[in-house]
Amino acid sequence: MSTELDVRGGQEPNLLAAAILPQLVEECRGCLHDPAWFRTDWQRGGAATATATWRHDDGTECGVILKFPVVERELRWTRQLQSPDDDPSPIVPRLFASGDTLAGYDIAWVVIEGLPHGPLGTRWHDDHIPRLADAAARFSAAAQPYEVDRVPIAEPWDEILEEAAKSVKVNRIHDEQRWTGTLKSLGKVADRVVREWRSRPITEWIHGDLHFANAMSRESMDAGPVTLIDFAEVRAGHWVEDAVYVERQLWARAERLATNKPVRLIAKARKELGLPVDELYPRLATIRRALYAAAAPKYIRSEGSPRHLAACLERLEAALPELK
Repeated sequence: MSTELDVRGGQEPNLLAAAILPQLVEECRGCLHDPAWFRTDWQRGGAATATATWRHDDGTECGVILKFPVVERELRWTRQLQSPDDDPSPIVPRLFASGDTLAGYDIAWVVIEGLPHGPLGTRWHDDHIPRLADAAARFSAAAQPYEVDRVPIAEPWDEILEEAAKSVKVNRIHDEQRWTGTLKSLGKVADRVVREWRSRPITEWIHGDLHFANAMSRESMDAGPVTLIDFAEVRAGHWVEDAVYVERQLWARAERLATNKPVRLIAKARKELGLPVDELYPRLATIRRALYAAAAPKYIRSEGSPRHLAACLERLEAALPELK
């Protein structure tokens, strides 16, 4: 097998990736072969990613994914959460090689196993939510030994809500009058609600980007434990943040939430693993839903589909009575 660049129908990497590839192959002690560069529709950032073949010392081979550069957090958590080879449901992909420098540059990189099924986001199945909920709880359990030594992200909700209200008017969003009235109602209690949110317990690490495109499986698209990928957004927080983030992705497809509720399912999965589930989590979830929903008009470029905005408005209207 060749270690020369071979795109095999994939996309050409950027010049830096092409220049550094030989050094990376050398770092992998000749085990990395036939990289084929690709980019997914949902991929964010400028990382170069490639499928490749990993040849073990005994001559056996397996598929892997090469990714660089990766942020320090992704490298750290991919390393920290590795589990024994006989673990039937590891929460992160198995790591074959990694480093924090390449060719004299501060470039972190990973070579991880290529998981055969997924991402789950490419094809819907009703079991996707329970499986992702289970994975979220397993991630929390695996991250428990690591001290929470960071502060949570400071979200500027005053600014976000103000800009959302302006966007409703400037962009003449459908149901402008309803949006304006509902945002005004939220504004009357916003200071108290935001203070309550900011006082939530911050006792663990959360994934920070929990969605179906970051969920893979070794068994099949429709069954089996989920392995999570992409740990660039791991941060200190409360598990409800991940739970509502998952739910929010499906607000415009309410039928998918009819049976499986992400917040409840993650709470249930956490209890089964002996993880803490505070009694006030439904209240925190309501606050998070309201803030997420109210913010949608601000992000009209990425969240501006009429269906999603309508769903956000309905969620905000439903949450308001509970916040007064």
